[in-house]
Order: sequence, then C-alpha cells, then structure tokens
Amino acid sequence: MSINLFDLTGKTALITGGVHGLGMAMSKGLGHAGAKIVVNDLSQQALDNAIAEYKSVGIEAYGYVFDVTDETAVIASIKKIEAEVGPIDILINNAGIIKRTPIIEMEVADFAAVINVDLISPFIVSKNVAKGMIQRGGGKIINICSMMSELGRDSVSAYASAKGGLKMLTKSMATEWAKFNIQTNGIGPGYFATSQTAPIRVDGHPFNDFIIARTPAGRWGDPEDLQGAAIFLSSKASDFVNGHIVYVDGGILATIGKPSNEL
Repeated sequence: MSINLFDLTGKTALITGGVHGLGMAMSKGLGHAGAKIVVNDLSQQALDNAIAEYKSVGIEAYGYVFDVTDETAVIASIKKIEAEVGPIDILINNAGIIKRTPIIEMEVADFAAVINVDLISPFIVSKNVAKGMIQRGGGKIINICSMMSELGRDSVSAYASAKGGLKMLTKSMATEWAKFNIQTNGIGPGYFATSQTAPIRVDGHPFNDFIIARTPAGRWGDPEDLQGAAIFLSSKASDFVNGHIVYVDGGILATIGKPSNEL
C-alpha cells in the first residue's frame, strides 16, 4: 500500500502571524496539503481579511487575536484553539519584526523589542504547544529563521541576534524533544518578492541589482518557493529530520558570489 508522505489531511497547523506575505504563503501550502490552518495577529481586521483569502482558495482556516509575547495570552489561546479547532499538530513560529538602525544609534528598548518578538515569543509558543504534543506522542515545530541566522548585515543587529539565537533554540528544542517524537527544524528564507520589497525590486535599483548578482539562481524568491520546505518539515516525510535549518535562498549561502558566465 502506497503512503503519501506529504499528506497533511486531518492535521491542525498554527502559523503565528500568518496573515500576509511569507507566512500566508507557507500556510496556503499546508492548507492545500490538507491541514486545517490557524493564524493569529494583533488585529481582528487583519485576521478577517486573511481568513477570507484562505477560504477563497478552498482552505479551512481560523483566526485568533493574541500577543505571542504574552505567555498568559498564549496559554489561553492554545487552550481555546485546541478546544474549538483541534489539537495543534504543527506549529510554525513565523511572527516577527525588524528595526533597521545602526548599532551605535539603536535604543536598548528597540533592541529588546526585536528580541522579544523574534526570539522569546518562539520560546513561549513552542514551550506551551509542545506540552500537548508530548502528551499526544508527537508533533512538528518549525521556526522561521533567516540568512541573518548565519550572516551579519549593517543596521539589523537586533534581528540578526534574534535569528542567530533562534537557530540555536531550534537545535536545543530538537535535542530535548526528539525523544517525544517531536521534530523541531527551521526554515531560513532568502530574499523574496513581497509587497514589502516591491519598491526596491525594480531594474536599476542598487539593492535589486545586488540581490540578483549575489544569488546564484539569479532572481528573487517567489513566496510559493517556501511551500515545499514547509510541507516537508510538517509531514511524515521529515520524521527523522531534527534540528536542521533549511535555507531557501536560491543558493546565496552556498557561495561567496554568483558565478560569472566565464569559466
């Protein structure tokens, strides 16, 4: 009897911040693979818009308002989600922020805010979702890391610090929870074509030209390029994969520069 290793039918997936952009793209991938989708945000209007979008493409989706940095709210929301939708089988810690400020000019409060959302909130949400996964005998946790988990760049010190920490938190979660049949891995997106990057994705813009030149694939990523990695790490296909970061970056981290046409 053949088994579809990538089938997520009957699974419930919580994707924090999955109301737009890369989070929504990954959520749609999981939804089309059969999972019920649960997303959160601080805005009810953003949730309403996102749920309408999911339903328009035939995906069963639910939205909950809560702050991922507030453990009391997280615990209450997990309890509510599992009572109303179902046990959380898959968690994608996608919610995040970035503040682009040179280190010497950055306020401690701003640095701490980024760490709080991008590193501490995955700790909070994962810890409390994992309790149920342990009781049920397994689950999948995916932390959305970054190329900044590996590389520095000017003006993003807080973000890079958080994402570097998230990489190591991912490995620690894998180490502690593998014995409970929980696989914890990460996805590190490269540079993607989203509404946020639209102003700089024009021919002749210095940053656009830099990304095209720096990426061996010679293009920006399409948000749908993340769906395969998300489905793989959420599915039975990754049952013996633990503590890895899958970089979906068109080859940037594999090279010191895009190869020239001349051999």
